[in-house]
Amino acid sequence: MARLQDPTTVKLRPLPNLIFMSRWLQLPLYLGLILAQGVYVFHFWVELVHLIEAALGDKSALQAVLSAVAVKGESVPADAKLTETSIMLVVLGLIDVVMISNLLIMVIVGGYETFVSRMNLEGHPDQPEWLSHVNASVLKVKLATAIIGISSIHLLKTFINAGALTDRVLIAQTVIHLAFLLSALAIAMTDRLLPQGPRDAH
Repeated sequence: MARLQDPTTVKLRPLPNLIFMSRWLQLPLYLGLILAQGVYVFHFWVELVHLIEAALGDKSALQAVLSAVAVKGESVPADAKLTETSIMLVVLGLIDVVMISNLLIMVIVGGYETFVSRMNLEGHPDQPEWLSHVNASVLKVKLATAIIGISSIHLLKTFINAGALTDRVLIAQTVIHLAFLLSALAIAMTDRLLPQGPRDAH
């Protein structure tokens, strides 16, 4: 009976070893995404602080909030007030930031685990549920689903502000959202049609 060889003691020839080690070139990319995550956190708190200050009556914060939700090219009147619609648009923008941040986490954690190195998180209380059965196919479907969620938030913001937008913009954004939806369905269907290995059985 053949003895199982410990994977940690496997010795590769120089060229295969070089090719296999090249996966670590992706590490700076994931570190860069972590920095991008930090930028999103900073942006989230700046927008949130502006919203709170505007609600408390700060004029400069109010101008910043209204400028952020105004249609491009549209000026903000000096006597403008914080309305339910403008608050909703700012909150949707904050939700958008959170969803993009979730997408970044999926790419960073899932991509590193799939393409670079195992994190050995089995048994850790904070291990993400989806990470236990993640692979390239599962990651693609989850990313496509996350993109649809982000697109839905953008579309909702557009519909709330529909009175200030042209029909061409509304139709274009709806078509783009449907294109994302159809793409995600195609990815999910393709994934189901492909033969699944032991790790995909979940």
